[in-house]
Amino acid sequence: MWFYVQHVLIAHQLSDAALHGIPRGNLSDLYPRWLGARELLLHHRDPYGASVTREIQIGYYGRALDPARPDDPTDQQGFAYPVYVVFLLAPTIYLPFAVVQSGFRWLLIALTAATVPVWVRVFRWRASKWTVATLMVLLLGSLQAIQGIKLQQLSLLVGGLIAFSALLLQTDRLAAAGILLALATIKPQLALPLAAWLLLWAAGDWRTRNKLVWGFAGTMLALIAAGEIVLPGWVGRFRQALVAYRQYNNGAGSALELLFTPAWGRALAVAIVVGLAVVCWRFHRTSKDVPTFHWIMGVILAATIVIAPKEAPYNQVLLLAPILLVVSYWSILWAAGALSRLALAVTALIVAWPWLAALGITLASIFVPNPKLQRAWELPLYSTILIPLAVFAVVTIAIMKLLPRWTNVKPS
Repeated sequence: MWFYVQHVLIAHQLSDAALHGIPRGNLSDLYPRWLGARELLLHHRDPYGASVTREIQIGYYGRALDPARPDDPTDQQGFAYPVYVVFLLAPTIYLPFAVVQSGFRWLLIALTAATVPVWVRVFRWRASKWTVATLMVLLLGSLQAIQGIKLQQLSLLVGGLIAFSALLLQTDRLAAAGILLALATIKPQLALPLAAWLLLWAAGDWRTRNKLVWGFAGTMLALIAAGEIVLPGWVGRFRQALVAYRQYNNGAGSALELLFTPAWGRALAVAIVVGLAVVCWRFHRTSKDVPTFHWIMGVILAATIVIAPKEAPYNQVLLLAPILLVVSYWSILWAAGALSRLALAVTALIVAWPWLAALGITLASIFVPNPKLQRAWELPLYSTILIPLAVFAVVTIAIMKLLPRWTNVKPS
């Protein structure tokens, strides 16, 4: 996969950029957030403002975007994050960006790899060390993780924060779990669905679970208030940035919208949210120590990627948790009936396809010249949009199959 990304996908992008005059700078998704943090904290400039956006474009693309050039990217690379992301980046604002970029890349590699043993422990799966090591290699060799690492995408940081929050929750450190969950809201679309479930769960036994709420609510209040201090009225500026982001990324949409048209996609998203709300309410008093709790977390994370407003492979790192659940219960699910076996087989093929295609391209590179090889650059990408839907479907089927006997079912 790394060979494919470096020598086929990126090589194709470079050739296409040279042919059409598409600008390429540092192409780091960290850069807009880092520059916005530096300009706000050091020079008191509005990171959502047009002048800062122009400076971001010069670093990200190598020059400011020109509306008169039809081949220029439409993504303006504005600061479309909650302003309190600057507090996480504050320690780096005095460093050259090249140093920050390199350090952050290694942080994402270590954090992403660590999420495998973390989720294994959360789900109480007695996997061998070799199994965990193999899963770590597969994760770091996945298209989703590689894209996130190459772009220095904060989705991988959010995935790590959510995983460690779940671990703290599982080990009864509820206040700390709430704090990490609040920090994960730097990407609200990825963190808030799980946060809503956990806050509802905490309300189901307030006396023993209230520390989770206080940890989350206290941290959120502190982040929002601190953001208001450094940039008064930031909530309105953030909302405007989101509207602008949707406008200049008018081709983007959720996986459901891209697969089933925007109207049907939104309708299906509403149906999924309503269905999850019913399930969450039914089980909001359940113990965190039973499989029910783990599977609800898994299906919420899968649904989050399905309904997220922008379909992007790097966001799919959140699917690690539901995929590990399915793998840990594989033998039980395989024996649960024909529908379950079909769902497992189809999902396994869809998830494995990028690796299989990348392997085929790598083997073909022995005989095929690179210019011809680049024509297959889309091959490993064919199934990426289907992966969230397939994982969500198989987790939903697993819940339906295992629900009647959850109290007696444990991961193999």
